[in-house]
Amino acid sequence: MNETGTGPRAPGRASADGGWLRRFHESRDTATRLICLPHAGGSASFFFPLSAGLAPDVEVLAVQYPGRQDRRHEPCLDSVSALTDALTEELRGRLDRPFALLGHSMGASVAFETARRLEAAGSGPQALYVSGRRAPTLPHDKGIHLADDATLVAHIGALSGTDARILDDPEVLELVLPAIRADYRAAETYRYVPGPPLSCPLFVLTGDQDSQVTPAQARGWASHTAGAHELTVLSGGHFYLSSHWGRVAELVRGRLVRSGAS
Repeated sequence: MNETGTGPRAPGRASADGGWLRRFHESRDTATRLICLPHAGGSASFFFPLSAGLAPDVEVLAVQYPGRQDRRHEPCLDSVSALTDALTEELRGRLDRPFALLGHSMGASVAFETARRLEAAGSGPQALYVSGRRAPTLPHDKGIHLADDATLVAHIGALSGTDARILDDPEVLELVLPAIRADYRAAETYRYVPGPPLSCPLFVLTGDQDSQVTPAQARGWASHTAGAHELTVLSGGHFYLSSHWGRVAELVRGRLVRSGAS
């Protein structure tokens, strides 16, 4: 899968669970839910391999942000708070069984804020997984969302998460750049508002060659939970997940069972 979510689609067809959620595989009625939030410019299908690795024991519901793929005609949301507001409302009808949240890059910020919102309402997740993102108290604003299109495209290409054919196709770029720019604006303008730490376990994953976050910066997430916390460093850059889906599925399944969510 690529950064923009406009490349070759994962095999299989997703079923829509409301406007925001996509399910790729059937699960047991008693399965724990894992709600996955993609990176800036990403789409729900990024998580197809993880869904395949966890089915049928864990039901993966992947978030599809507005402004891309089957939601391309909807206006984009360009702040973490707006994404959190909309997603929290969408999830209220999906809290009938134990669930966990997993977010990659920008998705980690949205997952964290959603977990805070749900915990405050008395219906928090069993666990939170954050990937490829600095701790919330460490802003990462390079002003990419304000740059011209060429600079934005160059930055995306340097992360090695996008099919080069997309970046070289002006017509495709014209379609996907508005969503990418809105996501980058959300990611870069996010600022942590102090509050109580989460009570759920918080598991952090990162790549050892990620240009966007060092292991030390990822380790800072530990202060944002009063529960268990753990850092796992895997080989690779910002999109290390694409080379480690099997390992990530193994870690998620084991931790969910250990934390009593499954």
